[in-house]
Amino acid sequence: MTIKVVAVMFVGLASGLAVGSGFVAFLTVLGIIPRLTQLTKTMKMIHHYEWAVVLGAVSGTVASLRDPVLGVSPYFMIPLGLAGGIFVGMLAAGLTEALNVFPVLAKRLRIDGKIIILIMAIVLGKIVGSIFQWVYFVHH
Repeated sequence: MTIKVVAVMFVGLASGLAVGSGFVAFLTVLGIIPRLTQLTKTMKMIHHYEWAVVLGAVSGTVASLRDPVLGVSPYFMIPLGLAGGIFVGMLAAGLTEALNVFPVLAKRLRIDGKIIILIMAIVLGKIVGSIFQWVYFVHH
């Protein structure tokens, strides 16, 4: 191995450790997973949530490095995509709940009594953006 390859490997490993440590610190300091279990009333399953985050991060890293081909029916992927989307959405909901984002944003926009409209706008924007990304970028 040349010194250039070793340097690239070192920088890649160091970058991965830094990002992973930041992600774990982010989830730990803000208490996202415990808050998510409180919202869903599944406090007994907190270890499952933690392992889901760890395994998701590791499998996402491996998938991004290898570009896997699963070779399964697209209909089999629908429940997997839904489960992944629900988990990410719940994680985001736990984050916004922990940070008290919606009341602060509604107050800044001067729509204090209409938080449901703000939430629905965010949800519909996320849905439209996800559909656009899937149709335009994935199937082209």
